[in-house]
Amino acid sequence: MTNPLLDDWTTPHRIAPFDRIGDEDFAPAFETALLEARAEVAAIAENPEAPDFANTIEALETAGEALDKVLGVFFTVAGADSNPKRQALQREFSPKLAAYTSDVTGNRALFARIEAVWEARETLDLTDEQARLLMLTRRRFVRAGAALEGEKAARMKAIMGRLAELGTAFTQNLLADEAEWQMDLAERDLEGLPEFLRRAARAAGEERGAEGPVITLSRSLIVPFLQFSPRRDLRERAFRAWAARGARGGETDNRAIAAETLKLREERARLLGYESFAAFKLETEMAGTPGAVRDLLMSVWGPAKARAEADAAVLTAMLRADGIDGPLEPWDWRYYSEKRRAAEHDLDEAELKPYLQLDRMIEAAFACAHRLFGLEFAPLDVALYHPDCRAWEVTRDGRHVAVFIGDYFARGSKRSGAWCSAMRGQAKFPEPQGPVVINVCNFAKGDPALLSYDDARTLFHEFGHALHQMLSDVTYESMSGTSVARDFVELPSQLYEHWLEVPEVLSEFATHAETGEPMPEALLEKVLAAATYDMGFQTVEYVASAMVDLDFHDGPAPADPMQRQAETLERLEMPHAITMRHATPHFAHVFAGDGYSSGYYSYMWSEVMDADAFAAFEEAGGAFDAARAQALEDHILSRGGSEEAETLYLRFRGRMPGVEALLKGRGLAA
Repeated sequence: MTNPLLDDWTTPHRIAPFDRIGDEDFAPAFETALLEARAEVAAIAENPEAPDFANTIEALETAGEALDKVLGVFFTVAGADSNPKRQALQREFSPKLAAYTSDVTGNRALFARIEAVWEARETLDLTDEQARLLMLTRRRFVRAGAALEGEKAARMKAIMGRLAELGTAFTQNLLADEAEWQMDLAERDLEGLPEFLRRAARAAGEERGAEGPVITLSRSLIVPFLQFSPRRDLRERAFRAWAARGARGGETDNRAIAAETLKLREERARLLGYESFAAFKLETEMAGTPGAVRDLLMSVWGPAKARAEADAAVLTAMLRADGIDGPLEPWDWRYYSEKRRAAEHDLDEAELKPYLQLDRMIEAAFACAHRLFGLEFAPLDVALYHPDCRAWEVTRDGRHVAVFIGDYFARGSKRSGAWCSAMRGQAKFPEPQGPVVINVCNFAKGDPALLSYDDARTLFHEFGHALHQMLSDVTYESMSGTSVARDFVELPSQLYEHWLEVPEVLSEFATHAETGEPMPEALLEKVLAAATYDMGFQTVEYVASAMVDLDFHDGPAPADPMQRQAETLERLEMPHAITMRHATPHFAHVFAGDGYSSGYYSYMWSEVMDADAFAAFEEAGGAFDAARAQALEDHILSRGGSEEAETLYLRFRGRMPGVEALLKGRGLAA
């Protein structure tokens, strides 16, 4: 009997045959594919022919194809539908993968061939994309330590292996803390909560086998509970549990993992000749240096903190009016802010939610993509990894473009947050292949499922990432889709959020769950008027996290990350009633891997561009201007990492933006 992960997939569009794949298939498929990948790399390194672009650089591009196929499936299910077996496999695979990567980049013969092609580059008559691939390949090897020798090379390999283990452990500890905690509620504890939240709490209780409704640490449950529950004691209990993820002591505590991770990252950077990990990491980003990042964050911090402090004074007065003498606390902010929003903007989220049905918001995201880029979405009847998942074939002018999979609901087996990934990326080499793209979210279930406005923005955000993958049109998969600088990757996703706020989109797709009536004009106006409400709070909690991330990596690693976090927040004079969006023990962006390490600022760097990019549409023919949409696809969405990010943006817009557009977009401009 063959292993379904290693078979040629004859499913529609070669989607993984999830109905044939069992957990017992992963380990043998992984071992077989890993051996195959090692053999393919060895064949390139030991090729007796003189090194050239085809037999070295392009050959590396396709090495490990079977391994990529296996891991594309495995990491999809391990992140979105985990179980003890898959967690054990993650712990088993991560050091082996790190060792393989280190063996590839540490292969002296292979690196010598890459260097030979690099030295001869002027004589090779390469296309622009080929020249870019050569540069990126060589840079990847050099930054991985390929030029290191002896003890330094061995130490680098050990560091990378250990970092892989630590990232896996951090993620699994966080998942365990989120899955284990729940706050059981009696029916009387539901008083004052809107109906959608009562339904969601009851559904969560049923899913967990509880006797009644529960609040879990899923953002889609805990945030509305903090917004609406009049019970201050329960809000405090829920908030403290949420804030304590990864820091409860015992086996799932992430604080020692964070400390060791930071120490190893610093050592890694110094082995490569950099003064700090931030200097190493930011060298290949648009920002370039830690100083440029710090300048951006501090230019936003002042206006955001001033707004937040003014808001805190208003909310404190509301707290006093309720007869509470102590200070405004973090578990109070969302509750009083929601009351204030209802009063000042006459906007009640409980009134708004029935108009934000999940299915209608998916339709809205698809409809905008059709108007902008001509994409069509047709449901696909294929086996997927969980009953909650849905798939669509994406076409344009009758031609296949991609497969899009949506996995929208929160569950205990799914890590928190929202993300976009590609089980297979777009490529033309060695033969054309369309991408298989997945959006994973954590929305509360319901019949129908209703979203908060923030949830709806998340849906559009992740779909923006998906469009970056789907509209990619480059030769090599390693440069396709979202394979771009970290502080550029959020541009398409954050830009797409703007279309949710286009009045004609909301008026068409924001229809009431029971009556089917469109959102009333008055409510629509309130929603748009409140778009920048509480932006001081949101900006402060984000920038504080980004600054802590930068301080962790810009200089010697702290022996105690929690102390460094406290020092950074004290220096910033962090408002008492606001906490970091992601405290260190659950800061998965930074510690689950090094993707966003020294890079959490990148959302804001991209936001400077997305505010300016949407302004380009408004300055032209409006949100659906055909010429601007074509330029966006031609110069950004289709190009992946085939050129420098700044070059792509300049080609689209003609200039680089300043921070003013961001401050204006957040309602923080003076």
